[in-house]
Amino acid sequence: MKNGLFIRPVAYIRSDYKEKFGIPRQSGRAPSVQAEIIFTKEFSNPEALRGIEGFSHIWLLFDFSLAHRENWSPTVRPPRLGGNTRVGVFASRSPFRPNPIGLSCVQLLRTEKRKNGELALIVCGADLLNGTPILDIKPYLPFADCIKDATGGYATEHEHDVLQVNFPQELLAKIPQEKQAGLIESLSDDPRPSYQEDNSRVYGMAFADFEIKFSVNGIFLTVLSV
Repeated sequence: MKNGLFIRPVAYIRSDYKEKFGIPRQSGRAPSVQAEIIFTKEFSNPEALRGIEGFSHIWLLFDFSLAHRENWSPTVRPPRLGGNTRVGVFASRSPFRPNPIGLSCVQLLRTEKRKNGELALIVCGADLLNGTPILDIKPYLPFADCIKDATGGYATEHEHDVLQVNFPQELLAKIPQEKQAGLIESLSDDPRPSYQEDNSRVYGMAFADFEIKFSVNGIFLTVLSV
């Protein structure tokens, strides 16, 4: 394009996160959750992935497809700061940006070329809504992408905040075994906005084919129904 950049998705993600509520705030917070990156027909060429399995992790650049807006604000209110404190949009990872592009680092498990023609990457730890368009994929380079002395600003204040999850066994048994650990990790990351601390409130979270109802009291999350 003469006055801009034309970008089209190279793939879409299939994940167990069916709605925005409940998605971890950063990648890697629910490392057991698996997802599939399914390439579009145009980019379903195994040659494009030659050498990728030599990398343990990859970067996903994606479209915040549900956050498109005509206008943008120079400041946003990060949920982890209570929803009232404003910071600069470029000092945040808010989806509401001039260009709604996200960045996540995920673990790469394997590639798959399927009989139906699908070309897929199987990954762990993605924090993406089901159906999210993937704009680009790049290898994670530990010698370049990991900076030991880096600081995390205000985000480090809640880096280790987790809830203790009480998941009654009779309810947990309704969840397929291979999805149980990822669901518990997602719940422990506290899906609620930071300003919501009503102990009597019941929350609902869509995960895979299930609706998880839970309440929170202090640092304890109790699953009420599945």
